[in-house]
Amino acid sequence: MVHALVIFISAFLIFLVQPLIAKQILPWFGGSAAVWTTCLLFFQSALLAGYAYAHALTHFLPLKRQVQIHSILLLCALVFMPIIVADAWRPGGSEDPILQIVLLLIATIGLPYFLLSTTTPLVGAWYWKRFQSAAPYRLFALSNAASLLALVGFPFFIEPNFGNRETAWIWSALFTMFAILCGLMAWQTWFAVKAKSADETRHSLDTSALEASSSDAVTQGKGSWISWMGYSAMGSAVLLGVSSHLTQNISSAPLLWVLPLALYLLTFIISFDHPRWYRRSIFFPLGAIALPAMAWLADSLDLALAAPVYSFGLFVICMVFHGELYRLRPEPQRLTQFYLAMSAGGAVGSLLMAVGAPMLMDGYYEFHIVLIIASMLGLTLIRASANRLALVLSATVLASVVGLTWRFVDHYNEGVRMMARDFYGVVRTRDREAGGETFRNLIHGSIAHGGQLQRDNLQMTPSSYFGPDSGYGRTFASLPSGPKRIGVIGLGAGALAVYANANDQWVFYEISPAVVQAAKTEFSFLKEMKAPYELVIGDGRLALEREAPRQFDIIAMDAFAGDSIPTHFLTKEAMALYVKHLKPDGVIVFQATNRFVNPMPVIKQLADHFGFHAMLVSDSPDFDAGPQYWLSSTDQVIVTRNKALLEHERLREVVRSIEPIPGLKLFTDDYINLLKILKH
Repeated sequence: MVHALVIFISAFLIFLVQPLIAKQILPWFGGSAAVWTTCLLFFQSALLAGYAYAHALTHFLPLKRQVQIHSILLLCALVFMPIIVADAWRPGGSEDPILQIVLLLIATIGLPYFLLSTTTPLVGAWYWKRFQSAAPYRLFALSNAASLLALVGFPFFIEPNFGNRETAWIWSALFTMFAILCGLMAWQTWFAVKAKSADETRHSLDTSALEASSSDAVTQGKGSWISWMGYSAMGSAVLLGVSSHLTQNISSAPLLWVLPLALYLLTFIISFDHPRWYRRSIFFPLGAIALPAMAWLADSLDLALAAPVYSFGLFVICMVFHGELYRLRPEPQRLTQFYLAMSAGGAVGSLLMAVGAPMLMDGYYEFHIVLIIASMLGLTLIRASANRLALVLSATVLASVVGLTWRFVDHYNEGVRMMARDFYGVVRTRDREAGGETFRNLIHGSIAHGGQLQRDNLQMTPSSYFGPDSGYGRTFASLPSGPKRIGVIGLGAGALAVYANANDQWVFYEISPAVVQAAKTEFSFLKEMKAPYELVIGDGRLALEREAPRQFDIIAMDAFAGDSIPTHFLTKEAMALYVKHLKPDGVIVFQATNRFVNPMPVIKQLADHFGFHAMLVSDSPDFDAGPQYWLSSTDQVIVTRNKALLEHERLREVVRSIEPIPGLKLFTDDYINLLKILKH
């Protein structure tokens, strides 16, 4: 059936373009997890606009005019092909990142994405107008099945086998095919309806047609705009909360964007396929388990436990919200109203999570608020039943989620001296006492990124990941004496400044204003360092692209998004920039410490490609030998052409070769395969 085929292709393209376009722009905004949540905000808003268009078109214009307008817009959308973001949209460093991302998405995929978003409600309405024989809600389940196929296919098939530009061209070809097919289907529908009746104006459906539409029609017509929007908003908020948690603590990469979104879509497919799949008696008890478990693990870095619990919780909670949505679906005449309300709710949920929360709260509290509201909604639904045991259980769940949230907030703020939030995350500083000394940590999200001893005569002591036996410490000790040029990508607390000497020239590159604020006000590394420094605000890679060769003796790659180096710093094009700014005998030191991914084979491939040596230095302080709590175990990779440096006594005995990963291809801006470097 052509209507089903058009809906299937459009949904497939919608959810293929989401990770594709977000991956294209991720490097321009520091690899931040907020890039994906901002993109989701745009996608939800465009969906709302598409559904509003479909509703207005079908309710205020005759069918022929609907077909004419939509056909013209489909032709106009072909001007946007291929969907490759123009370099003119690269940020210069002073732009508001949220506004910049939204504007470039409008300019790149605005009209095509808008038209794809109209397809499910618009084609569903046309289907009903033509056949009037079956409720079109299963077409919504079909569209979500196509979306799920695109999402799962992206990280597991498309990303490992095709580059960004190749995928963009394939997508553009598929969109062209969709535009032609959709236009033909629209005109075919009009001719078919015209043949049945000369009346092209909007008309009401008779009662007999409604009764024939579905055996479960008696349950329809109960919903309201508030309930439709509310349930949809909650599902969207839970999706963004789980996505943000995973990408902040692991890596902002398509694989971790796709999995939560795939589960979210799966709940739509199940709920809207048939009423038998959603049962309160099954999903309410599962929700009673999931909600407290998610609140309990909200600050956990044990992703082997937290990721499955969060995924399970996302699925169960969204099954409840989307199942309740389906229970409240209206009669088919109100189909476009229903879709419009759902999309409005989704946009509101995204807006509150992606924009409202960062503006209104200095800490990451929004997901706990969502869990509390979800628990309250569960209690409200249970109150409608006469089951006292279920009511007590629901009240207990709410109380436990509130209690666990209180515990989280107390721990999150315990000992915190400073807290600031920007587009790139939440930055906190916290003091801790041990062995008679005070150590101040810089915490970004849930990850500690360096710190400083607070006693006056110890403040410039090498610490955390930058101890004297780390790759950084040994490299600085191995270089000849004399003035040096040092470039540091990723400021953190400024801890590397302990290695500065008089007459050195240091340049720090930092994208997060909150990190800069913390480094300047909470730590004294920059104030006390022996050399002058230059601070460049913005993404380090984009800054290096704009600058003339710096002739650095050392480039320290210490930028992080979550717990890993942003992947745009690990590509062939990024490495070419480092080489451009490096002296012939200079050295690049990559911070490779990570819980979840193994970037070391990627770094080795880059080094080999450019004729460099890459050696690993692992530092595991002997914590049993004394109170060295200010030091951290760390892995760092030294990349250089200078063999004499690697033969220095401080490096010769500790450097190790890096084991390659079979089948791993060189990372480029066009090709990155996170699956290959995941730790097992």
